[in-house]
Amino acid sequence: MTAPGENQDALPSALRHPGSHARLWIIAGSSLAFDLWSKHWVFEQLDPDEFRTIIAKTLCFQRTLNAGAVFGSFAGFSGLFIVATLFALAFVMFIFAGCRPRQRSVHIALGLILGGALGNLYDRAYIKADVLTINQTSGAQYKRIGTVIETGAEGVRIGSWPDGANSQLISKGDIAKHTRQGVVRDFIKFVPRFPSWVPGLGGRDVWPWVFNVADSALVVGVGVLLVNFWFERRHVAVESAS
Repeated sequence: MTAPGENQDALPSALRHPGSHARLWIIAGSSLAFDLWSKHWVFEQLDPDEFRTIIAKTLCFQRTLNAGAVFGSFAGFSGLFIVATLFALAFVMFIFAGCRPRQRSVHIALGLILGGALGNLYDRAYIKADVLTINQTSGAQYKRIGTVIETGAEGVRIGSWPDGANSQLISKGDIAKHTRQGVVRDFIKFVPRFPSWVPGLGGRDVWPWVFNVADSALVVGVGVLLVNFWFERRHVAVESAS
């Protein structure tokens, strides 16, 4: 955001300012490194079905693979997600090119978005797992994500990713679809639940989704960016009225 009376067009673009690049890429690189390290550490240290308490009654770690986008939606479209992420990264650089060196918080926000997007892009491109879409007797479907270790006449035996441990046999007649695709490693889980007296929500998780550091960086980055844009528009409106 420019100072009052400052000519926005006369200022250099952040794209040509070393300090702006330093903020962007240091934040992006740090976010990416922390995201990939934390995913690797959790999936190395935790058993597939383990819930490790980090903050009592608040936060735990558990291993989960996400075959979809946000909150597991649109599972099975990993190639489309990769293309969409590349467009999003190009858009981040477009916004950065339009920034000024003085807009430090915007550079930091864009760095967080860039690091978070690259973290999940890495997973979708290089972390491959088997995804079984399984029919239930009720008519609904659910997904079992892991590593297929055996396919036979009776069905498919699938275990936890990546080594196929704790496997179970799924009957071929119950399998609607089997794909091998890129997935995202998630592990952060909030554990608070709604009190039993809350109508329709009692006993349910306040936040039922599992996420990762990349998701957190994306949310914080977008939030900071929106706040900056709001202040920028307010500043322009005040100048126009004066």
